Amino acid sequence: MNSPADTDSDDFDYSDQGEDDVALENEARFAGDTGTLPIPARRVLVRLLQGPSLDARRHEKLWGVFKRYERDLKSRLHDIFLELVVDNETKVAFTRQVVSDEVEVPILLRKQSLSFLESVLLLFLRQKFTHSDAQAERAVVDQLEMTEYLKAYERSDNVDMSRFGRQTEGAIEKAKKLGVLLKLPGAEDRFEISASLRLLFPAEEIQALTEAYRRHLPADSVSTAEGPL
Repeated sequence: MNSPADTDSDDFDYSDQGEDDVALENEARFAGDTGTLPIPARRVLVRLLQGPSLDARRHEKLWGVFKRYERDLKSRLHDIFLELVVDNETKVAFTRQVVSDEVEVPILLRKQSLSFLESVLLLFLRQKFTHSDAQAERAVVDQLEMTEYLKAYERSDNVDMSRFGRQTEGAIEKAKKLGVLLKLPGAEDRFEISASLRLLFPAEEIQALTEAYRRHLPADSVSTAEGPL
């Protein structure tokens, strides 16, 4: 997944509701414009490139345009060696680097490196999302819940508690920047877990990663971390 943009809301006030193809095609262009995509489709393309994801819950208007021009957008992204990943059930889409054995692919997107705690947190959120999704509920988590869970991974002989606290805060901030924690309106420390995690961590990868991280738990913390991870 590529780096996040600076905004979490729809950037432009338009919708595909009530607009026909001609109206979209004829939106004003800039001087000397040689592009072939309609302006609304280009705005969606920019949103996808800005990242970290296009989410219908946050970008309702953009999602409608995205579905209208999905094939064209996919083609444009292939032109620059990017793959379009779409989950139509949860209405989330994002781009990732094409990997190919047949073609030498220039790298446009940098991979996001994750620390141990950041990875543990994302797996915890992924499992929490899976549980809530099975119950047809919104996946909501608060700051304290995440902090308490990560404490299980603190070594019992740790003498620098403030450093571990900073690492925990950093892991939560990283999840926000990746777009997997969406702040709930009116709630300072409560977040909705984005459905994009289902694409980032497919079900078949979860068990192997879970077992690998549990082996890093201090012996006296195993029972504490037997929750969603």
